[in-house]
Amino acid sequence: MEAAKSSFVTRASAQPLTSPGELIDSVETFIFDCDGVIWKGDKLIDGVPETLDLLREKGKRLVFVTNNSTKSRKQYGKKFETLGLSVSEEEIFASSFAAAAYLKSIDFPKDKKVYVVGEDGILKELELAGIQYLGGPEDGDKKIELKPGYMMEQDKNVGAVVVGFDRYFNYHKIQYATLCIRENPGCLFIATNRDAVTHLTDAQEWADKCHMSVQALLIRQDISRFKIQKSQICMVGDRLDTDILFGQNGGCKTLLVLSGVTSLSMLQDPQNSIQPDFYANKISDFLSIKAAAV
Repeated sequence: MEAAKSSFVTRASAQPLTSPGELIDSVETFIFDCDGVIWKGDKLIDGVPETLDLLREKGKRLVFVTNNSTKSRKQYGKKFETLGLSVSEEEIFASSFAAAAYLKSIDFPKDKKVYVVGEDGILKELELAGIQYLGGPEDGDKKIELKPGYMMEQDKNVGAVVVGFDRYFNYHKIQYATLCIRENPGCLFIATNRDAVTHLTDAQEWADKCHMSVQALLIRQDISRFKIQKSQICMVGDRLDTDILFGQNGGCKTLLVLSGVTSLSMLQDPQNSIQPDFYANKISDFLSIKAAAV
């Protein structure tokens, strides 16, 4: 692939975003995490609409990613619309969609099923992909009686367990998923995110922990499909150990915003080894180039 023509070079350690115009000019595609960057819970972060309009006016391709698997791409499209943002479904990459797309990409057998520890977003994406599933919210009320002789039996045709954020998590789901993974030959274990916390509301952080992410696989497919140079992509996120690390591992430029879970003191903590190229208070810091032009 031809080398990037821009002469703009990112720095090895985190620097405040003092020249947003230079970063914008050096980038073809911006990948935005949603929670803590675009919104918190159901509240839009200040300046987001104007910032996205600015980037689109400059011809930038925008991609929106979220590790929150509770909604499908279509449902996230409705959330963007409700918040007054014009975003197409093709620009949205939710981890629920990523999980289903990954299973399709590996030719998941049509006679196999997926056991879901998660919510409606995963079920909808699996259904759209033509993949059989069981579990999900309907297992939320199931209980286990730990009495002599009791033994749970799992569906022998489960070929994958997909785990995402689940507000109806219980011991039945833990045991059923464990049996599938341990006793069904070749059963895959796929988790939708690695986030320790998530923004379900704008008032506080909520627990949310899984152990691996398929989202990176999907983004790599997207890079290949659109023939985008990694050096001309900027990953914008609020988490060091997921968003920023993903961007760094993918060879992209990285911008940390302090509007989500990471504070400036956390970024500058001597114990923190993950340093983005740049940091800003929020994505609306890009708008300073408009003020400078006046």
